[in-house]
Amino acid sequence: MAKHDFRSGCSIARTLEIVGDKWTLLIVRDLLWHGKRTFQALQGSAEGIPSNILADRLKRLETWSLVRREAYQQNPPRYAYHLTGEGEALEGLLLQIMAFGHKHLGGGRYDPKTGKTMKAGR
Repeated sequence: MAKHDFRSGCSIARTLEIVGDKWTLLIVRDLLWHGKRTFQALQGSAEGIPSNILADRLKRLETWSLVRREAYQQNPPRYAYHLTGEGEALEGLLLQIMAFGHKHLGGGRYDPKTGKTMKAGR
C-alpha cells in the first residue's frame, strides 16, 4: 500500500480519497465486469473519460495496489490492466452503489454473473 498522509482517520474519508471521484469506480467496473483491459478499451466506455484523467486514475490505482499493469507490446509500449485481489474487493461497494442507483435513480442493474443489464422499472 502506498504511503500517504490522509486528511482524516475516518475509513470512509480515506477510501474516498482513493476512489471517490466520478471516474475511478467506473474504471474498476470496466476492469471487473466488462473485460476491458487496455487504455483504449477503457477510454471507449460510454462515459467518455478524458485520456489525461484515465492515465492519472490508472496510475493512482496502481500506486494503491488495486490495479497491476503488464506490458503486452514493446514498441510502442502498451499495457494491459488487471485488478488485484484488493481491487476486486471493491465489488461489494460497486454492487451497493448500483443497487441504490437502480432503486432510487432509475438506472440499469448489471448482473455480473449473466453479463446482462436489467432496466429500471421506473
